[in-house]
Amino acid sequence: MNTYTASDTGTGIFSWPRRAEAWLDDRGKPAWIAATVLGFVVFWPVGIALLGYTIWSKRMFNRSACHARREQFREMHRMHRSAWMPSGNTAFDAYKAETLRRLEEEQDAFNSFLQRLRDAKDKQEFDAFMEDRARKATETKSDSPEA
Repeated sequence: MNTYTASDTGTGIFSWPRRAEAWLDDRGKPAWIAATVLGFVVFWPVGIALLGYTIWSKRMFNRSACHARREQFREMHRMHRSAWMPSGNTAFDAYKAETLRRLEEEQDAFNSFLQRLRDAKDKQEFDAFMEDRARKATETKSDSPEA
């Protein structure tokens, strides 16, 4: 028999609504609208409850989630751009260029390793297919009467 304890999820039995709320918040207003419509389709009081909650919590009329996601994207873009811009310190710029070159080489080596693994797996699967095909062909020949 399975027993549920509050320590199983860390936050207790009421954690699934919080996880669902966070999941919907991550996807923005369209997810909340879809959940509300789905709530009306499944059981109308659920739709009413979701609609009331989204209006009461100001999720429908709040731009902060979309704005925060846009700002996060802009910050990542700014950081990526600044990684390639010179800092003015020639020693640091040389170190940064060498480190980036080394990381690119490591990434290329890793990508080629992954490609070799994929090729080996493909070859193994093809060899197994050919062996199975040859085995079936010999079984078919041995089962058929010779004329």
